[in-house]
Amino acid sequence: MTLSTPTKRTTTTRTAVQLEEPLPPLVPPPWSLKEIRDQIPPHLFERNTLKSLGYALRDLALAAALFALARRIDWLCAHPALQPYLGPVSSTVLRTACWLTYWWFQGLVFTGIWVIGHECGHGAFSPSPIVCNTIGFVLHSLLWTPYFSWKFGHHRHHSNHGSMEKDEVYVPKTRAELGIPPAGDGEGDDEGFDWDEYFGDTPAYTLFMLVRQQLFAFEAYLIYNVSGQKHYPKWTNHFDPNSIIFDPSQRKAVIASNLGLLAALLALASACARFGARAVAAYYGVPWVLVTHWFVMITYLHHTDPALPHYRARAWSFQSGAAATVDRDFLGWQGRFFLHDVAHYHVVHHFFPRMPWYHGAAATAHLARAMGPYYRRSAKPVFRALWDNYNFCQFVDDEGDMVFYRDRRGKTIVDYVLGEGRKARADAQGEGEGQENGHANGQVKQEGGPST
Repeated sequence: MTLSTPTKRTTTTRTAVQLEEPLPPLVPPPWSLKEIRDQIPPHLFERNTLKSLGYALRDLALAAALFALARRIDWLCAHPALQPYLGPVSSTVLRTACWLTYWWFQGLVFTGIWVIGHECGHGAFSPSPIVCNTIGFVLHSLLWTPYFSWKFGHHRHHSNHGSMEKDEVYVPKTRAELGIPPAGDGEGDDEGFDWDEYFGDTPAYTLFMLVRQQLFAFEAYLIYNVSGQKHYPKWTNHFDPNSIIFDPSQRKAVIASNLGLLAALLALASACARFGARAVAAYYGVPWVLVTHWFVMITYLHHTDPALPHYRARAWSFQSGAAATVDRDFLGWQGRFFLHDVAHYHVVHHFFPRMPWYHGAAATAHLARAMGPYYRRSAKPVFRALWDNYNFCQFVDDEGDMVFYRDRRGKTIVDYVLGEGRKARADAQGEGEGQENGHANGQVKQEGGPST
């Protein structure tokens, strides 16, 4: 197997999206899963229960420490030693800054705890299924996620990632689903076609819809399969044991997930009765909302990008789907420490979901060389990437074995890149002709000069 490293460069297109590296080859990858696995040292697949427990305990300790510090915020702002220096406004500013700091970091810690539960669902936490399921069930229930139900649906996503027909989440909408005329019929690809009729939203409305996605998309997916397969029955969800998402053998585990959420609800109600709903919202509610935000943002950017293809049955394979994602430098050191590299090394996770997250960096170095130009990594600031991709990625074509997202003008990133290539070649050709003409004009002028 030939190993290659892609040359990194930035390609600017006439869209709002900037390509950080060349597009991958516009054909499915040629290598097999075994060829990729053979390039990664075997010890990187080994799971260490004690090491994983250390990460879980660290996160729980951080959450407890932040909670203890947050309980001192009002004490700090009312401390007599500070009163000579604080007026009513500055005291409010200090209190607000303290709470915002708490929410930011506790939201990241809670998200890291959720990631640990996610790793348990894949069996990456420990070689023992009992250990994985026990810890994952408790952690996810505390964060309002039906552990087994989500685990089963998430496994189907990993088994069919990038498949237009079988993937479980972030399945692109098609022309037909949006009522857009097919390409090639004189309307859908006509320069005079009124794309604003379909996508002419104001930036303010687009921002509103994006915020709505960040706050409610995960709950909507669990409750009624938003962004999942459109051919599933109406009201397909993760709480009905008889849902099409689950096999009959999984129904008891789905019921157990529901009971875990019921226990969490009773604990929340008890906390509200004892401490007050306002206090529970401040200490627990806001960080939990941020878990939803971070989780949706991470997964959306993993699976929704102009340069990432989706495949239909004839072209899809497990390895082509696994390659159709991207590693992102998500929040720098905070993403690495608090979020356990869940975004930094996501490509290798799709190839080998049972590989422990703490081996992601080392394994990705081998994986990137083995994948060659098919490996994708983005250093773009993640909030900029979220805005760019949300505006660009609107729909895909109804036909085609390998399809890319189209933007609000019906163009793919491939259209723009190839268009820039044609323009550059035309400009180069024009410059060449100009140089030839200039050289010819110089010869004419010399020939017409005074004779000697």
